[in-house]
Parts: sequence; structure tokens; C-alpha cells
Amino acid sequence: MMAPATERLYDAVKGLLAARGDHDPILRDESLFIMGRLDSLAATELIMLLESDFGIDIGSSDFDMSSLDTIEEIEALIQ
Repeated sequence: MMAPATERLYDAVKGLLAARGDHDPILRDESLFIMGRLDSLAATELIMLLESDFGIDIGSSDFDMSSLDTIEEIEALIQ
């Protein structure tokens, strides 16, 4: 069973994928952006979600956007 925050994150990413017609399963270590499953618009939506729902400040100049490429990496940010 997933932690509530992880489950919310997973559901949000599934929703982003579904909105783009992608209903395939998501692996925790699978690249979402590099492999093209999500695009730059989805990145903006994901950033807004992380900031509003999880209180993560992505606006920092030293934030590395590549840390949003897998569920595992995003989980590390929200914990």
C-alpha cells in the first residue's frame, strides 16, 4: 500500500497521462519526460500541483527540472 502523498502523486501523474491519451501503466523508475510520455505543458501542470498540494517551491533558481522525470524522483521531493 502506498503512502497517501505518494498515492496522490501517482493519481495526479496518471491523470496527466490519461489527458494525453496514455493509459499504460506507470513504473516508479520510468522516465516520463525524456521518453515523451509527458510534455512541457504537463511539466507546468505538475509543477503547479507540487507547489499547491505539496508546498514544494520549484521557483528556486537552483532547482533541477530533471528531478521531475520519474515517480521515484518526485516522491523524494515530497517526502
